[in-house]
Amino acid sequence: MKYRKRIEAAVMTAVLTVSCIFPSYGTKTDVDAARESKSNLENEKKEIEKTIEKLEVLKSDTASYVNQLDAELNSLNKQVTALNSRVAAKEAEIEEAEAELAASKEDERRQYESMKLRIQYMYEKGETSYLDLLFKSADLTQLFNRAEYISQIAAYDRKMLDQYEAASEEVAAREADLKAEHEELVTLKTNTEEKQKDAERLMNEKTAELKSYNSKIAASEGNLSDLEKDIAAQEDKIKAIEAELKRKEEEAKKAALEAGKKYNTVSIGNINFIWPCPASSRITSSFGDRESPTEGASSSHQGIDIGASTGSSILAAASGTVTISTYSYSAGNYIMINHGGGVSTVYMHCSELLVSAGQEVTQGQVIAKVGSTGYSTGPHLHFGIRVNGSYVNPINYVSP
Repeated sequence: MKYRKRIEAAVMTAVLTVSCIFPSYGTKTDVDAARESKSNLENEKKEIEKTIEKLEVLKSDTASYVNQLDAELNSLNKQVTALNSRVAAKEAEIEEAEAELAASKEDERRQYESMKLRIQYMYEKGETSYLDLLFKSADLTQLFNRAEYISQIAAYDRKMLDQYEAASEEVAAREADLKAEHEELVTLKTNTEEKQKDAERLMNEKTAELKSYNSKIAASEGNLSDLEKDIAAQEDKIKAIEAELKRKEEEAKKAALEAGKKYNTVSIGNINFIWPCPASSRITSSFGDRESPTEGASSSHQGIDIGASTGSSILAAASGTVTISTYSYSAGNYIMINHGGGVSTVYMHCSELLVSAGQEVTQGQVIAKVGSTGYSTGPHLHFGIRVNGSYVNPINYVSP
């Protein structure tokens, strides 16, 4: 009896040792953490892509505005150049009019001086006065001739003086008009130059803004490249963890099988099992050899598949202690319960796990929900029974 208990204890130790291998490396926590990290990176990548898209729109709008400003500035430059030419031409006309006015004034002055000299000469110079000149005439004809001559000279002087005065007034009026036009041109030029300065200021601001958008886009694209590398790294990490899980799982199965062979003196005993999936009695895949239903799935089926809807309840087939409640690359979310005496039951491909490793469960307790995780072609429960580390046909112990 003592020997039997020692053997059972040794078998339990071997099974528990094998079972404890799974939580000791990556499993569900590491894979989920890597997938969550990848998901966060992908979300961040989407946000950066949206930001780049918005920046590209702003850049396009700014570039269009810069092109408009450039055209406007070019037009204003041409206007300023044309106005400078017109102002210079108007200043030349004013200078010419000023010269004409000065010459006309000089002609007027000379005419006035000449007229004064003649009058002074006729009235003030010489021994013979104007009256003497008349009275000394030899006869009346000579008198009239001299009087007519003197009158013509005076009339000529007055006519010439009037002409010079009129010419001076005309030139002065033209000069005033030219100066008024010049003032208008200068004002127009000043206003145009102010517009030119405003356009240049806006051009500088928008050019700087465009440069800023280019820098932000370049920085965002750099971040995007880094994120893509991080995402690729996370994908490699997930693959590596899943590959390691598969390798460890195979090692654990092999170790459990070897332990069962070593201590093959323990039977299933008086443990009674109930059907683990009350929602369905449909067996979609039996125990034993079969064609692999999907890539990665075993062709030597170590249990039975019970087809059921996702979310259907999975019950503990017998009371015992939960030794494994985790995720496996091939089994998906799965649970293993130790019922004592080297007997364990396995529940694979669950959509949800409701118990944890180390927890005591009673027969009929809901421990999980039907799903299609791991290597699976659809929602079902893979139910297996292990005796001394080896799988046996569950149909020999349970029925719907």
